[in-house]
Amino acid sequence: MIYVFFLGLIILATIGLGIYYYFQPSIEAANKKIKWIMGANALLFITGIFMAVISIFSGAGFSAVSAVQAAEPVIVNNSAGLGYIAAAISTGLATIGAGYAVGSVGSSALGAVSENPKILGKTLIFVGLAEGIAIYGLIISILILGRL
Repeated sequence: MIYVFFLGLIILATIGLGIYYYFQPSIEAANKKIKWIMGANALLFITGIFMAVISIFSGAGFSAVSAVQAAEPVIVNNSAGLGYIAAAISTGLATIGAGYAVGSVGSSALGAVSENPKILGKTLIFVGLAEGIAIYGLIISILILGRL
């Protein structure tokens, strides 16, 4: 449970230092301390992750299993897990592709609209087609999850 304390400490330190440096009048004073603060923040984060890994793999969280539950046979079904992974990959890759397409098409559309404002509707169609890639990935994930 100590890793929860460290994680909370990291979050509070990050928010607090952000507020502190936002209201600080001089940037030079902030730049002098930033290396030390980032090092301390990284050290606390690594310590918290290390504690979390130790507590997960020590089995302390799994000791509350009753004798009846431990005696029952466990049926492992790998197809459901692989189905979830397939759904996640299809959605993730589709959204990455859609983001790349919208970035390319959106910048081109913005340049075209700046030259001729009358073609705004035509450029929105192309941006919508690029966003449709993510919707197709979501539909494929729903179909995969429907078969599980």
